[in-house]
Amino acid sequence: MATLEKYLKPEVIRQISRLDLRAQFIVKGFLQGLHASPFHGFSVEFSEHRKYTSGDNPDDIDWLVYAKTDKYYVKKFEAETNLTGYLMMDLSASMAYSYEQELTKFEYSICLAAALCYLMIHQNDPVGLITFGEKIIDSLPPKSKRQQIGNILSHLAKLKPREKTDIGRSLNQLAAMLRHSSLVMIFSDLLADPDEVIASLRRLRHGGHDVILFHVLDQAEVEFPFEGLVELEDPESHESLELNADAYRSDYLEEIQLFRLTYERECRQSGIDYVPLDTSMQFDRALTEYLVNRRNFG
Repeated sequence: MATLEKYLKPEVIRQISRLDLRAQFIVKGFLQGLHASPFHGFSVEFSEHRKYTSGDNPDDIDWLVYAKTDKYYVKKFEAETNLTGYLMMDLSASMAYSYEQELTKFEYSICLAAALCYLMIHQNDPVGLITFGEKIIDSLPPKSKRQQIGNILSHLAKLKPREKTDIGRSLNQLAAMLRHSSLVMIFSDLLADPDEVIASLRRLRHGGHDVILFHVLDQAEVEFPFEGLVELEDPESHESLELNADAYRSDYLEEIQLFRLTYERECRQSGIDYVPLDTSMQFDRALTEYLVNRRNFG
């Protein structure tokens, strides 16, 4: 359980909060939908004034402004809406891999998901959890109450990656399940056919959902630090391959770079946020840097 609780370290929460992300990023960008247009109503958050025009409700006139300007202005409000978020966790056996890092890819994903859950709940946005392997395995319905953080962590603590994976099928199932525009945050190593995964990501996006793809790999999968004769095993099929790491390294590094660049390109074209990560990155720094980039460039 200690691994799950790392995200709760005060310095992590302070680091995220210090950037004023709740105001600058979460409310205006991340949790209200990265691609959604704001709409106007008369509900909660005052944003600006505009001149009173025929047909406006006289009750909406701001008399304090009238006293200062001798002109009629009405308050203009930007409606606050709650965006429903779904944390989608890959339970494929490959997510249990770690070479020299303290955290497996799955544990690393838990830390990131927990931090995002924390931020959403504190913004009063409901968040739920979905786990998948060859298909969707389990789900917790979205809630915005604080105990949802504990519910999600408690559920994750009982899970161990064990399944073969079919990411495309699982994403298509989710797309068919969702009835309202939502924010889908996917945590996976994406060790599957990219064409099928990308097609299912596009289906989610075309359904009006915002999608953030956290591509989590182990540091060894990114840097290939092996030397000499090594035996590598597929964690799902258990097929093994013996090879000369020194002779294979250059080809492998080229392939893994192409693998990531393919996702980056396809996601960018589809309006999907693609976040490549590896487990050597401090998870709080990885999350914070991503959020800062979204605030600055999104």
